[in-house]
Amino acid sequence: MRLRQVSLVIVLAACLGAATSARRAPAAGGLATIQPAELHTWLSYIASDDLNGRRTFSEGLGLAAAYIADHLHEWGFTPAGTDGLYLQRVVVRGVKSTSHSTVTVTVNGQTRTFKDGEGIELPKNVGVKRTFTADDIEFLGYGLDAPLAHHDDYAGRDVTGKVVVWLGPKGPTGLDQQLYRRALAGRSRFATDQSGAVAAIGPELPSRGAFNRDDTPPGLPKADFTTAQRLDHVLPPAVTAKDDFLTFLFSAAPATYADLKAKADAGEPLPSFRLSGVHITFNLDDDYEVVRTRYTHNVVAVLEGADPVLKQTYVAFGAHYDHVGYAQGELTKDDQGQEKRLGAVGRVTAGAYEDRIWNGADDDGSGTVTLLALAKAFATGPRPKRSLLFVWHAGEEEGLWGSRYFVDHPTVPLDRIVAQLNMDMVGRDRDNKASEENTVYVVGSDRISTELHNLNVAADAAIPHPLTLDYEMNDPTDLEQVYYRSDHYSYAATGIPIIFFTTGLHPDYHANTDSVEKIHFEKMVHIGQLVYETGWKVAELGHAPVRDNKGPRAGKGFSGLLPMKGTATGGR
Repeated sequence: MRLRQVSLVIVLAACLGAATSARRAPAAGGLATIQPAELHTWLSYIASDDLNGRRTFSEGLGLAAAYIADHLHEWGFTPAGTDGLYLQRVVVRGVKSTSHSTVTVTVNGQTRTFKDGEGIELPKNVGVKRTFTADDIEFLGYGLDAPLAHHDDYAGRDVTGKVVVWLGPKGPTGLDQQLYRRALAGRSRFATDQSGAVAAIGPELPSRGAFNRDDTPPGLPKADFTTAQRLDHVLPPAVTAKDDFLTFLFSAAPATYADLKAKADAGEPLPSFRLSGVHITFNLDDDYEVVRTRYTHNVVAVLEGADPVLKQTYVAFGAHYDHVGYAQGELTKDDQGQEKRLGAVGRVTAGAYEDRIWNGADDDGSGTVTLLALAKAFATGPRPKRSLLFVWHAGEEEGLWGSRYFVDHPTVPLDRIVAQLNMDMVGRDRDNKASEENTVYVVGSDRISTELHNLNVAADAAIPHPLTLDYEMNDPTDLEQVYYRSDHYSYAATGIPIIFFTTGLHPDYHANTDSVEKIHFEKMVHIGQLVYETGWKVAELGHAPVRDNKGPRAGKGFSGLLPMKGTATGGR
């Protein structure tokens, strides 16, 4: 009880600006302020056992928030959270859904209506109530773009504004199931989010042994889904279809559903064709009831810009400061003595069975403290023209909760954020390879704004220790789908140009061995300098980075600038 009271006092003191400690004397300011020793000091606390793995809703996450807020107060940042504090309350709701949704299919004049739960299943969250009809229906075989397997069902086909239909839960023969696990499970999202389809229809996928992450407190009702987003978003429907629905859908197609299913089950090649004479009406109509509400917090601060006009706009910087917590159950090896996954917490690696705390030094302690270093660098150095927005997001590990809440409930006008620069896991080398020691993976820089991509390339050339910018994870066929997996995506989904910086996964990812002594602090300095310089260039730009929305072009093997309108600049 006493510890809980102490942590509350710390949080309130930081957020109300009651700290009385003397301000740290600034060094040279700017890039020179980002130093490995300070990063080490900060991370040694953020990733310490005292914070118990910083899981969302935990006391440890509150202590981390207080620590961040205290530094922001010392450096003179303006609180930009809720009610003039550094903390923005994030409302996380558990929702029960009652579906009245239907999908009506017309094939050559014959019409059938399928209710949700009868022939079809829709997600529990279908977004805002709406009805729309689609006339362009494309069957794309397995619905996969799998370059390593030399398989691309999208080759030569533009599905923008169309409905994509796919079959074959396991994919074609020869496809590495483990390697392509995310691509197989994410085919509907690939169709809508990456390829521009208005809806996707596919069969039921086999269970992949996902763990139940429900942590409903005792005595509270269970929910159908948990979200920090508003419930009135327009969401493209992802329909899971049963045989009856698919048989009717293909009833006038060049091939029967029975034949296509048999080929898909056998992993044989599937054709692609337009379903002519087919019209589909999606009636999305769910009633939502909030059955539980929980609170966590983002940490939000602003540094005002120097230009009287441009300071009304913002360059946003972000990282998530939560991790996955600690194990409350027994830590035991499996029968073969190999690593064991412990529920929603993560992996217990061999030789570490007595360690209950997942410290998250790299994920995302490294991004958290590098963001602190950026804040200090800007606060103690010259001010750029635009204002700077810093957000430490909560709940990323649970489903981007903090960032999704922020873009739905921004504490500065969202349309005045000209770019968002996000860091997640920037303290290691991918797969612990020495060849990766100077590499940072850059994701999303070109998708919304070519100009932002080119500013980042120029920034790398300008810093004291240029890095190798690798765009492999920006490829739309990235097997890990990194573009969708951290907080930058919440901003990108609203149209804000983003750049995501990461050094990639390693054997300690989501394991209880992700600890401070494995962090490469000099590398974090270089990445911090890159993000600082990129942010500076954007903040000094006389106009917002142009949003030309050309999608991903910088992929594996790419380097250099991208051509902009009226130029011939580029590189491979």
